[in-house]
Amino acid sequence: MIERLKKLFATPETESAKPDNHQLAVAATALMVQLSRVDQQEDERELQAIVDAAVKAHQVTRAEAGDILEDALGYADDATSLYEFTGQINEHLDQDEKQALLTSIWRVAFADGRIDKYEEHLIRRMADLLHLNHREYIQARHRAENAGS
Repeated sequence: MIERLKKLFATPETESAKPDNHQLAVAATALMVQLSRVDQQEDERELQAIVDAAVKAHQVTRAEAGDILEDALGYADDATSLYEFTGQINEHLDQDEKQALLTSIWRVAFADGRIDKYEEHLIRRMADLLHLNHREYIQARHRAENAGS
């Protein structure tokens, strides 16, 4: 696990070395884990929404999504800032992919049936770090809300 952590966050000697899909999935999932923890009440429904998002976004099995979640939980424990995850995502995902990620993040927030003020604030920060504007932030929220209806 330590070696995978080092590999994920190492600054490569050659710029533009694209991380593998698992690394990007872990970075995206770690953002969702951070969100699930912000209200101090990690909810099983939120964790299930994270696994569902991984299955959908990365075309993996539920077992593989569970592995991604386990890795992300470990990385989230050791993270010192959101930039550790958003920097890698910004480097390798386009605007549409980042907006889809933000929609998944909103789905995690809605999973427990309520949006805490700290969750909303953290999602706003994530959107800013992902270079998504206010319109994209609101669109992602509406897509997530409508998906739950």
